[in-house]
Amino acid sequence: MKLDAIDQTLLNELRENARCPVALLARKVGLSRTAVQARIARLERDRVITGYGARTGAAHEQSQVAAHVMLTVGPKLSGPVEAALRRIPEVRSLLSISGTFDMIAIVQAGSIEGLDALINRIGLIEGVERTHTSVVLSKRFER
Repeated sequence: MKLDAIDQTLLNELRENARCPVALLARKVGLSRTAVQARIARLERDRVITGYGARTGAAHEQSQVAAHVMLTVGPKLSGPVEAALRRIPEVRSLLSISGTFDMIAIVQAGSIEGLDALINRIGLIEGVERTHTSVVLSKRFER
């Protein structure tokens, strides 16, 4: 589906604040509330928008330890490894990548000790051959 400038603006606004009132969105894009509601419904129907979520505040984020865990996965085992990682709530995102590693798991834990245990748990998954972890020191910005 091709998105026009108004669709892109709506997506950007909803990424910033998924609870933004339709009336405010309508003012920002210069359309009526009805037209904006119809566009959002179309974006949802066409699966451009697949859901809405909660973003945590700075205080909570600062209490968490985040890391990127690079994974080397055995041949033909990416499916089972992905399934195992999906079951671990501390794994926030999983990316398939090119290069030396096969995947990057973006993880969060409540402490360094929790992160250490999480990395050990990931390393024990059948099919994970090697991990390399980089701890996130600070988040400069996020969109």
